[in-house]
Amino acid sequence: MKVCVLYAPAAKGNEKMKAIAKALSEGIAAQGHMVDVLDMSLEGAKIVSFYDYLVIGTENTTFFGGKIPSMVESFLKTAGAISGKRCMAFITKGGIRSMKTLQTLMKAMEKEGMFLKKSEILSKADFARAVGKHLQI
Repeated sequence: MKVCVLYAPAAKGNEKMKAIAKALSEGIAAQGHMVDVLDMSLEGAKIVSFYDYLVIGTENTTFFGGKIPSMVESFLKTAGAISGKRCMAFITKGGIRSMKTLQTLMKAMEKEGMFLKKSEILSKADFARAVGKHLQI
Protein backbone atom coordinates (compact mmCIF):
# COMPACT_ATOMS: atom_id res chain seq x y z
CA MET A 1 0.00 0.00 0.00
CA LYS A 2 1.02 3.60 -0.52
CA VAL A 3 1.32 5.57 2.71
CA CYS A 4 2.04 9.27 3.14
CA VAL A 5 3.41 10.75 6.36
CA LEU A 6 2.55 14.46 6.46
CA TYR A 7 3.96 16.64 9.21
CA ALA A 8 3.66 20.33 10.04
CA PRO A 9 6.23 21.79 12.43
CA ALA A 10 5.12 24.81 14.46
CA ALA A 11 8.45 26.54 13.84
CA LYS A 12 10.70 26.49 10.80
CA GLY A 13 13.67 24.14 11.04
CA ASN A 14 12.27 21.94 13.80
CA GLU A 15 14.45 18.84 13.57
CA LYS A 16 12.61 16.90 16.31
CA MET A 17 9.37 16.84 14.34
CA LYS A 18 11.21 15.83 11.17
CA ALA A 19 13.08 13.04 12.97
CA ILE A 20 9.88 11.63 14.48
CA ALA A 21 8.09 11.67 11.10
CA LYS A 22 11.07 9.95 9.45
CA ALA A 23 11.26 7.29 12.18
CA LEU A 24 7.52 6.64 11.88
CA SER A 25 7.91 6.20 8.12
CA GLU A 26 10.80 3.76 8.64
CA GLY A 27 8.62 1.65 10.93
CA ILE A 28 5.80 1.60 8.39
CA ALA A 29 8.23 0.76 5.57
CA ALA A 30 9.48 -2.20 7.64
CA GLN A 31 6.03 -3.73 7.12
CA GLY A 32 6.58 -3.63 3.36
CA HIS A 33 4.59 -0.51 2.46
CA MET A 34 5.75 2.30 0.17
CA VAL A 35 6.08 5.46 2.30
CA ASP A 36 6.56 9.12 1.38
CA VAL A 37 7.34 11.82 3.95
CA LEU A 38 6.16 15.36 3.21
CA ASP A 39 6.49 18.63 5.11
CA MET A 40 3.16 20.48 4.84
CA SER A 41 4.81 23.88 5.22
CA LEU A 42 7.02 23.27 2.16
CA GLU A 43 4.63 21.37 -0.11
CA GLY A 44 1.79 23.89 -0.31
CA ALA A 45 -1.20 22.53 -2.26
CA LYS A 46 -0.01 18.99 -2.90
CA ILE A 47 -2.65 16.43 -3.91
CA VAL A 48 -2.46 13.35 -1.65
CA SER A 49 -5.68 11.61 -2.64
CA PHE A 50 -3.86 8.75 -4.43
CA TYR A 51 -2.38 7.43 -1.16
CA ASP A 52 -4.13 4.52 0.56
CA TYR A 53 -3.35 5.66 4.12
CA LEU A 54 -2.41 9.07 5.51
CA VAL A 55 -0.45 9.78 8.69
CA ILE A 56 -0.75 13.40 9.76
CA GLY A 57 1.26 14.96 12.54
CA THR A 58 1.95 18.34 14.04
CA GLU A 59 2.86 20.00 17.32
CA ASN A 60 1.30 22.63 19.52
CA THR A 61 2.03 26.25 18.73
CA THR A 62 1.71 27.48 22.33
CA PHE A 63 3.05 26.20 25.62
CA PHE A 64 -0.47 25.67 26.97
CA GLY A 65 -1.53 23.49 24.03
CA GLY A 66 -4.78 23.22 22.19
CA LYS A 67 -3.66 25.06 19.06
CA ILE A 68 -2.12 23.66 15.89
CA PRO A 69 -0.47 25.52 13.00
CA SER A 70 -3.01 27.06 10.61
CA MET A 71 -1.22 25.46 7.66
CA VAL A 72 -2.64 22.05 8.66
CA GLU A 73 -6.25 22.99 8.00
CA SER A 74 -5.42 24.92 4.83
CA PHE A 75 -3.34 22.00 3.50
CA LEU A 76 -6.12 19.49 4.18
CA LYS A 77 -8.67 21.68 2.39
CA THR A 78 -6.56 21.69 -0.80
CA ALA A 79 -5.22 18.11 -0.58
CA GLY A 80 -7.70 16.61 -3.04
CA ALA A 81 -10.40 14.02 -2.39
CA ILE A 82 -9.38 12.82 1.07
CA SER A 83 -12.87 12.26 2.43
CA GLY A 84 -13.19 8.66 3.61
CA LYS A 85 -9.41 8.04 3.68
CA ARG A 86 -8.15 5.94 6.55
CA CYS A 87 -5.61 7.87 8.58
CA MET A 88 -3.64 8.28 11.79
CA ALA A 89 -3.08 11.47 13.78
CA PHE A 90 -0.03 12.18 15.90
CA ILE A 91 1.50 15.08 17.78
CA THR A 92 4.86 15.49 19.44
CA LYS A 93 5.02 15.78 23.21
CA GLY A 94 5.64 19.33 24.33
CA GLY A 95 4.11 21.86 26.67
CA ILE A 96 1.05 21.00 28.69
CA ARG A 97 -2.41 19.77 27.61
CA SER A 98 -1.09 17.55 24.82
CA MET A 99 -4.42 15.74 24.60
CA LYS A 100 -6.16 19.03 23.79
CA THR A 101 -3.73 19.59 20.92
CA LEU A 102 -4.32 16.05 19.63
CA GLN A 103 -8.08 16.60 19.87
CA THR A 104 -7.77 19.81 17.82
CA LEU A 105 -5.83 17.95 15.11
CA MET A 106 -8.36 15.12 15.03
CA LYS A 107 -11.26 17.58 14.72
CA ALA A 108 -9.52 19.26 11.76
CA MET A 109 -9.06 15.87 10.08
CA GLU A 110 -12.62 14.73 10.74
CA LYS A 111 -13.92 18.04 9.40
CA GLU A 112 -12.49 17.01 6.02
CA GLY A 113 -14.21 13.61 6.26
CA MET A 114 -11.14 11.52 7.07
CA PHE A 115 -11.62 8.19 8.88
CA LEU A 116 -9.36 8.15 11.96
CA LYS A 117 -8.03 4.71 12.85
CA LYS A 118 -5.37 5.63 15.44
CA SER A 119 -3.96 8.58 17.33
CA GLU A 120 -0.73 8.90 19.32
CA ILE A 121 1.37 11.35 21.27
CA LEU A 122 4.96 10.66 20.25
CA SER A 123 7.89 11.89 22.28
CA LYS A 124 10.92 10.12 20.79
CA ALA A 125 12.01 8.75 17.43
CA ASP A 126 12.46 5.21 18.79
CA PHE A 127 8.89 5.12 20.06
CA ALA A 128 7.67 6.49 16.70
CA ARG A 129 9.53 3.69 14.87
CA ALA A 130 7.90 1.08 17.13
CA VAL A 131 4.45 2.59 16.54
CA GLY A 132 5.07 2.48 12.79
CA LYS A 133 6.05 -1.19 12.91
CA HIS A 134 2.82 -2.13 14.71
CA LEU A 135 0.46 0.19 12.84
CA GLN A 136 -2.46 -1.71 11.25
CA ILE A 137 -2.76 -0.29 7.74
